Amino acid sequence: MNIYFWLKPGIKVKRWIFLGIIGIILTSVGINIFLEDLIIEEVKAEYRLILIILGIIFVVTSIYNMTRTITKIMTNSTSKYFFRTSKNINNNIFDKSILDRGLKVVVIGGGTGLSVLLRGLKTFTSNITAIVTVADDGGGSGKLREDLGMLPPGDIRNCILALADTEPIMEKLLQYRFEEGIYKGQSFGNLLIAAMNGISHNFEEAIKRINDIFAVAGKVLPVTIEDVTLYAKLENGVIVKGESKIPVKSKELGSPIESIFIKPKKVKPLLEAKESIIDADIIILGPGSLYTSILPNLVVEDITKMIKQSSAIKVYVSNVMTQPGETDGYSVGDHVKTILEHTNENIIEYVYANNKKMPDDIYFKYKDEGATAVEIREDDKEIFKKHGIQLIQRNFIEVKKGYVRHDALKLSEHILQMAIEKKYSQDRIRFMELNSIMRKSKSLIN
Repeated sequence: MNIYFWLKPGIKVKRWIFLGIIGIILTSVGINIFLEDLIIEEVKAEYRLILIILGIIFVVTSIYNMTRTITKIMTNSTSKYFFRTSKNINNNIFDKSILDRGLKVVVIGGGTGLSVLLRGLKTFTSNITAIVTVADDGGGSGKLREDLGMLPPGDIRNCILALADTEPIMEKLLQYRFEEGIYKGQSFGNLLIAAMNGISHNFEEAIKRINDIFAVAGKVLPVTIEDVTLYAKLENGVIVKGESKIPVKSKELGSPIESIFIKPKKVKPLLEAKESIIDADIIILGPGSLYTSILPNLVVEDITKMIKQSSAIKVYVSNVMTQPGETDGYSVGDHVKTILEHTNENIIEYVYANNKKMPDDIYFKYKDEGATAVEIREDDKEIFKKHGIQLIQRNFIEVKKGYVRHDALKLSEHILQMAIEKKYSQDRIRFMELNSIMRKSKSLIN
């Protein structure tokens, strides 16, 4: 054993040391504020308590995981052939070096659909940038946004977890929602991001630090760090303010959404997001809520322009099911047409859509909730032909715990393989390297 070994990426000790340091800082800050001023308004007392609790949890988690990791390494090291037989560690290092040479992928959207796809993509490449909407104003994210004046962390949290290299217990902790008290319904992961935002210069820096702590495969970026509000114009002319209110009001008034827009209109996107788009091999829109997850990113100034200018392959992944109050009765073509109308650009080259019929019991369950399958209609094909879009339809779904989702691995593999063949067919060396990475990644899954 030498110092070089402990500094290698993939050993998984440094992240826990860093987490422990943050925990000590948070605890110290919380206790210091507590001792300095015991007579303080109730709300601020709550925030002191959050800092102390977060700090203690971080320190305990750090000590537990460092001990566990070091014990595993030391146990393996008893073999005289340690550097040859410690499979897990060497494989982690080797696999990381392979995935670091994979395709550069940018995924734009938000919500559950995006995080599902990210779990599949990270199997084949670690060059992933998730650009996430910050228009959310409902649930726990909305509460933190209102109370602390910060950007909503919910969609970003889900994407970080999807790309993170974490133990199952840590993921459960970050997804845990308090069931009682003033934090009822609030996610612990949201509080973590709120605390990190509090000790960082801005929201961008806070998210970068969270990315580092959880060894994210790639990076998760907010589309902008400016405070934006989402609006929708319904077909009856009514303007609805607030992301969480849009589908509710549409259903209540029985009037479909005509278009969405943000205020302020001139919002600057994150520079790193623009650079990632220009540098990408492939840009994927969706899956996710059309009007409240995907489009809020595309109407941010310069994002659509950067997508248009990029030499990347441009893909839209259609949702499997419609969303009540948002895309009732929409076909795949309706989704595509809406994106093109909002961007005024042909920024889609390929559309991925499911053509597998779902089980009857699942179908009727969704129907009772007001959702139906997003189908491919004959007139959709005319839309695709007019805009030079190629439709790729396969069985891209799986059913888990009574819900239908995209099969993340199957979908990711198909998209990336297509991009390799379309973009690098003339570059024989890079083509062979990327195909080798895909084969190696797939063999590790099996």
